[in-house]
Amino acid sequence: MNTYMLLLIAAGAGLVLQNILMARITDLTSTILFALALNSAVGLVLLSTLLLRKVGLGGLAEVLHVLKPWALVPGILGSFFVFASITGYAQLGAAATISILVASQLIFGLGWDILKAERFDLHQIGSAAFGALLLLSGAYLIITRSP
Repeated sequence: MNTYMLLLIAAGAGLVLQNILMARITDLTSTILFALALNSAVGLVLLSTLLLRKVGLGGLAEVLHVLKPWALVPGILGSFFVFASITGYAQLGAAATISILVASQLIFGLGWDILKAERFDLHQIGSAAFGALLLLSGAYLIITRSP
């Protein structure tokens, strides 16, 4: 197993813990917005600190230079992902939420890979589509399990 796979496994485990804790924060407050704001604030402070340590104040000028309206979309999508995850954990449970998220990411990711491919390889697409079908089948079994 290579370093990148270990990184992704650790990130997956961290995401489960993050969503469990954020669902708990949401239970303790009047709105999910507290958990979302806290998540974003901690991330902003941490990343700003790392940026300043790595490149100094010049990094802020670089951020402002590349800041375009479309560059805000990833932050909006990230906040939406966290919102949907917390809501899913609270309403559907961890396994169902994760299976739906992973299955939908796989389908859209596969679609993106097909769109950006320089050539259409039916064998590669077929095996990837079969893998996606198996994952969707597993997600369906998890989602429809009896409580």
